[in-house]
Amino acid sequence: MAEANQNPEQIARDQIDQSLERAGWIVQSTKKINLNAGRGIAVKEFQTDIGPADYALFVDKKAVGVIEAKPKDWGHKITMVEEQSSSYAAATLKWVNNKEPVPFVYESTGIITRFTDGRDPKPRSREVFTFHRPETMAEWLSKPTSLRARLQTLPPLGHAGLRDCQIIAIENLEKSFKDDRPRALVQMATGSGKTYTAITSVYRLLKFADAKRILFLVDTKNLGEQAEQEFMAYLPNDDNRKFTELYNVQRLKSSFVAKDSQVCISTIQRMYALLKDEPLDEAAEEANPAELMVKPKQPLPVVYNSKIPPEFFDFIIIDECHRSIYNLWRQVIEYFDAYLIGLTATPDNRTYGFFRKNIVSEYSHEKAVADGVNVGNEIYVIETVRTGQGATIKASQQVEKRERLSRKKRWETQDADETYSAKQLDRNIVNPDQIRTVIRTFRDKLSEIFPGRQEVPKTLIFAKTDSHADDIIQAAREEFAQGNDFCKKITYQSKEDPKSVLAQFRNDYNPRIAVTVDMIATGTDVKPLECLLFMRDVKSRNYFEQMKGRGTRTLDHDDLKKVTPSAATAKTHYVIVDAIGVTKSLKTASEPLITKPTVPLKDLAMGVMMGIRDDDTVSSLAGRLARLNAQLDHQDQQRIKEKSDGHELAEIVGDLLAAIDPDRIDDRAREISSMPPGVEPSDQARQAARDQLIGSAAGVFNGELIELLDSIRRDKEQTIDHDNLDAVLRAEWEGDAAENAKKVAQDFREYLEANRDQIEALTIFYSQPHRRSELTYDMIRQLLDKLKSDRPRLAPLRVWQAYALLDEYKGSQPSSELTALVALIRRVCGIDARVSPYSETVRKNFQNWIMTRHSGGGEKFNEEQMQWLRMIRDHIVNSFHLGREDLDMAPFDANGGLGKMHQLFGDQMDKVIGEMNAVLAA
Repeated sequence: MAEANQNPEQIARDQIDQSLERAGWIVQSTKKINLNAGRGIAVKEFQTDIGPADYALFVDKKAVGVIEAKPKDWGHKITMVEEQSSSYAAATLKWVNNKEPVPFVYESTGIITRFTDGRDPKPRSREVFTFHRPETMAEWLSKPTSLRARLQTLPPLGHAGLRDCQIIAIENLEKSFKDDRPRALVQMATGSGKTYTAITSVYRLLKFADAKRILFLVDTKNLGEQAEQEFMAYLPNDDNRKFTELYNVQRLKSSFVAKDSQVCISTIQRMYALLKDEPLDEAAEEANPAELMVKPKQPLPVVYNSKIPPEFFDFIIIDECHRSIYNLWRQVIEYFDAYLIGLTATPDNRTYGFFRKNIVSEYSHEKAVADGVNVGNEIYVIETVRTGQGATIKASQQVEKRERLSRKKRWETQDADETYSAKQLDRNIVNPDQIRTVIRTFRDKLSEIFPGRQEVPKTLIFAKTDSHADDIIQAAREEFAQGNDFCKKITYQSKEDPKSVLAQFRNDYNPRIAVTVDMIATGTDVKPLECLLFMRDVKSRNYFEQMKGRGTRTLDHDDLKKVTPSAATAKTHYVIVDAIGVTKSLKTASEPLITKPTVPLKDLAMGVMMGIRDDDTVSSLAGRLARLNAQLDHQDQQRIKEKSDGHELAEIVGDLLAAIDPDRIDDRAREISSMPPGVEPSDQARQAARDQLIGSAAGVFNGELIELLDSIRRDKEQTIDHDNLDAVLRAEWEGDAAENAKKVAQDFREYLEANRDQIEALTIFYSQPHRRSELTYDMIRQLLDKLKSDRPRLAPLRVWQAYALLDEYKGSQPSSELTALVALIRRVCGIDARVSPYSETVRKNFQNWIMTRHSGGGEKFNEEQMQWLRMIRDHIVNSFHLGREDLDMAPFDANGGLGKMHQLFGDQMDKVIGEMNAVLAA
């Protein structure tokens, strides 16, 4: 502790001494110098040929660095000292007679410390948490060059096995390293391979830059497990051994961190606990940090931990960084003297700010769709009367009341007319028919949304609350006439293990529909997912983009068929079914106010009353109380005023929000410090002001008030409206459907025309129509494979829907992708004026041919011959062409094959086959 008569520089030196000792240095005076006392010695006032250096650092008896000490009020101008400290580093130290400058230079006030490594290609100072340890410096000096110098010599990236977006991200990131940019942001669309990109970069940093240790930071255990699996599966493109055979990877599950680990995978919660040297239950890693239960005391700031010093990691990769760089968790990241690399699909302004706008990759969802890396979406809208308008419950009728949690029911007489808005639905008013109408409409329109499907595509329904989710599940099972396995809930509150249900949803036939509130809204891959049904609105733009990201993953045909057997193609797109107006509602870039949705209201209020002061807890309590305030009647308001010394709940909410408002905090900080307006207050003054404001706002809480608030929340019932039945207003594709269809048709036409001279089947259709009878199954298959490879969004069944809309076709759907493709080519080439299934074209041509043959006086086919002609017709429907060799295959072989046909048609057999190939394909 500083003595009262010390000057500011003496106080700073005491703090520097303490920091050095914590970092493993032995601090000595020049008169008592003893370089044998330990590995790292910091000598005060060490003489040089230009005067005494404040501190000279010795490792293994060799001079390695200097420290220039300044009082704390130099913090804002500490960089002005760099020339002075560099002069001492370049000076000749007494008794040492060094020929070269010492490499490591610090400037410090005891609060702020900056460091420069003179061995770097362009030495640049950077702020560090504290001084590096002696053993760290010894290790650095054992290598011929510094890390930043080694980064300059990274070899060119091998492109094999990498997507273009991954190549761009890695090469730009490595350029950022070479420019010594301390923070970099990799923005890549969900499903485009962010983790694979990161692992490729990690591999190169370990192999070519000799990085010591890299941290892969996540915010949930689930993401950590996924990352671990990807590291284990990663195979470099320049080595036939897997990553984990080359380097040690450890996912941190306890306080033990292996010293030989080269990659550590950790949740930010566990890393915080490790730095604090506190135990952490694995359950705390299950959910996003914003959802963790409030702690019983104010979380203390990160302090120095000798087991995990700031230089422990050379690089930190922050997965889903838009969630992990704020508030309590930011200090975990900034503790380390490491390059920071953020990974996210959905950055916001704060993300860009944290990474100093150093965006090394901007790969949007739209670009990913264009490249075939992601699938795009289409929007189908279901609008109903009650969803948009609400209703009125008439007075004097019997209404059902249901407790939210217990679901206990009772009936009472409605006292007066009660009008409810759409926003009240599924909160305090439940209209079962509104839910049923949406689900029934979804069921009835599935054949339009997903033509040709025999089962419900894997569908994720977003519900408002757990109670709403239960109502949806009941309605879905009934409307689809299915059992419990068909539709299940995946939320933190569900009784069945949510991980088990998620695995079933991902890998098994059932469940076909999953209902969630928040649990799998972000960060979870379900590749077979083809439909997102929104029955809740979302106000946060970032959150909505992440929710949509659940559907963007690509999946090949074979893997999709494993869970959705009737799928005729690979996953080409996903559909957003908007039953609430989510695609039209105003979105904000701000984070949700309530960041602790799983913490009970009572716990939040008790925590604030007992001294919790972090922004998350205070804002969560304010948000929860604001929501409750909107539901209170006059009697409830009076009861609250009685227990809160006359304060209304709206006033309490306002005081809580004002207490964490930065402008209010700054104003109060200036008052405390007697500063004039416009002067920037110190961090210490801000903290004192913040604590004072929150303490004042929290003073209203007492045990009785908290019990009353909790009981009011729990006692709130839902009114079940059975009388106001719902009706569908609109169920159709969103937007100008005709314009959308024209765009798809145009893209398809342009693709065909661009490839008309390269693909034989197209050449025949466009340039050699007389050869249409020669088209074979293999020719059409070759065309389909190339189309799916080049332009996956132009899948034939999807293009068919566009032409069906444009041509107002209401008939049957094509039997396969191949027949759809032939029908579409005929339409584009002008052979057919309107789109029509190829099977109908062939059958119509067959009928006309038979009528022509039978209309004259010539020989007519008998019934046995007609049976064979029909078999040939059906073969041409699916295979486009009949050859003599086909007659020895099914179904002809079972009816006598080539020999039988020759017996029936004699010398006319080949002529009949030729005629049918030509006429039916006409």
